Order: sequence, then structure tokens, then C-alpha cells
Amino acid sequence: MTHQLRLYQLDPERVEEFVTLWREQIIPARKAAGFKIRGAWVSRSDAGFAWVISYTGKGTFEDAEQRYYNSKARKQMTPPPSELIRDIETVMVDPLV
Repeated sequence: MTHQLRLYQLDPERVEEFVTLWREQIIPARKAAGFKIRGAWVSRSDAGFAWVISYTGKGTFEDAEQRYYNSKARKQMTPPPSELIRDIETVMVDPLV
């Protein structure tokens, strides 16, 4: 199973808007592409957001990532996530527990 840690710096004025977008649009689109959400955390005071996703389906994590970004659901997100996210850092991780 492949895991990815995703760290976001959000627009401080739009944290709650991002959380709503994440819950209502990003999670369903990620799941439709075969991902599982392992956990998510928000730091409202720092406008930070972190989450871990995993993938175990056909093909590679990168294949699934491409399917997600090319999906109709992702392309139609309103507002586009890029309007709410100032910076993204991703890293592949292995669980220890």
C-alpha cells in the first residue's frame, strides 16, 4: 500500500471554505479515483492543513493521481482548490504503527 502525506498552506481568509470544499468535493473525487483517506488535520490559527491518502488499486499511485486530476469531478470543483491553497508539499511515507 502506498501512502502520501499532503501538507497545505491555505489562504488564511478561506480556511473554512477549503474545509467545506475538501469534505464535499475533494474526498468524493479522491475516493472515486481509488484513494482512501487515512486522516486529516487542520490548524485554523496557522491556516495549515495536512492529510494522508493511500492507494492499493490497479496501476501505480501516480496512475491513480493522474485519473483524479483528469476526472470531471476534479475539473468542475467550485471554487478550484488552487484558489484556496497557497502552497502544497507532498511526500510518500511508510506507516510505523
